[in-house]
Amino acid sequence: MINLSNRHIYGYGFGNFGYGIIFQIIATYFVFYATAVLGLSGTVIGAMVGTGVIWDALSDPIMGYISDNTKNKKYGRRHLYLWIGGFSVLITNLILWNLHASIPHWMQVGGMIIALLLIKTGMTVYITPYTALGAEITDDHIKRAKVQSVKMSFFLLGIFVATAVNMLLFFKATPEYPIGQLNPSGYRYMSVFTTALMAVSMFVVLKSTSHMIPELKKRIVHNHNSGLKDFFTSLAKAFAHGDFRAVVLGYLFTNLSSALLSTIGLHVYTYTFKMGNMQIALIAGSQLLMAVVSQPFWLWLNKSMDKAKAIRLGLMMSIISSLYFIGCVFLRGLTAENLWILLPFILLGGTGTGGLAMLPQAMVADTVDAHALVTGQRQEGVYYGTLTLTYKLSQSFAILFIGIVLDWVGFDTALAAQKAFTLTSLGLILGIGSLFSFGAAYVSYSHYHLNRKAMDAIHKQLT
Repeated sequence: MINLSNRHIYGYGFGNFGYGIIFQIIATYFVFYATAVLGLSGTVIGAMVGTGVIWDALSDPIMGYISDNTKNKKYGRRHLYLWIGGFSVLITNLILWNLHASIPHWMQVGGMIIALLLIKTGMTVYITPYTALGAEITDDHIKRAKVQSVKMSFFLLGIFVATAVNMLLFFKATPEYPIGQLNPSGYRYMSVFTTALMAVSMFVVLKSTSHMIPELKKRIVHNHNSGLKDFFTSLAKAFAHGDFRAVVLGYLFTNLSSALLSTIGLHVYTYTFKMGNMQIALIAGSQLLMAVVSQPFWLWLNKSMDKAKAIRLGLMMSIISSLYFIGCVFLRGLTAENLWILLPFILLGGTGTGGLAMLPQAMVADTVDAHALVTGQRQEGVYYGTLTLTYKLSQSFAILFIGIVLDWVGFDTALAAQKAFTLTSLGLILGIGSLFSFGAAYVSYSHYHLNRKAMDAIHKQLT
């Protein structure tokens, strides 16, 4: 059994910090950068980024399967890919944000496609084995939840840095660029800063967990021939697992909302509510910090009730928050002049996000154990790769959808002020889309039936 101290838990969790930063700068800034800064068509960018995310999503379960079946004597099943994927992300992140508006259009588009595919592939090679590792290092009910909570807290802090800190550091208003987000040089400085943070994050997780490799090898309970047929069989078995399917669908729907916020949020804050970079950083950062600060609450709740009940509570908070946000959009003039009106949206939405981000990760770890009891196979990589697939498919759909919608609602960077219809439509798309997503997720999670009593019995039989 691995001796899992708090130092190891926090060291492992910090590996998600750099990934969260890289993931979020692409989700938050890229569509805005390409459309508002470089002036490319929203439809073209939406299709391009959506295609990249689909490739990224489809490669996740493949990477999970490869990792599950790796038998490297020195690095085990996971750590080799943390090195390979991590270095790939470092290089391609620098390339992605250094495209210039002066180069020919075809070079811009071609460069973006290549850079996106490469960075998405590197992120998959890194994050899928990393996430699977978190389910392997402990099967204790309390520690498992803590591992996922710490991991998700660092991910959310990474998102905070990507949205709030980057906004403050690199997109300050200047005489040449009164709207700081339109300054091309800010994106180049951001790429250097975020690449450095990703490098630190990667080395910390490797340093904190490499000593676990010998013990992790003992947890491999199967030895079968791998291949294409076995890969698809593994996927089919994963989706046939009713509890896992409930988590996957619920996770997909909740992340439709986060995908909408990531892709269109900057447009809504900048144009609908007329916020500057300082105000955007304050609003977005406060909600993310609320999600992090709420983690002790969700850990306490995990001790006192089953995960399925806890996650439905988080969904109810998010549904109420979405309804409130829709009201703010209809009163956008009043809200723009009095941003404190958004405070209930920040508090309730942030707290709900904290639970919705952490609990599904722990629920998947439980389904892996239930699957191992029946089949004798531990397939953390396939399960978490499949979970990530659904998450990224939701991102892809949102990016493609938003790219088309920006053109449909008449968003035009050439206009000094957007039309009233455009401003209201942007906000309502975000609010109503989130409301639908959370409602669908509530229905999905209602079909999850694993509880603490069942998991205690499973763990006794596995040991």
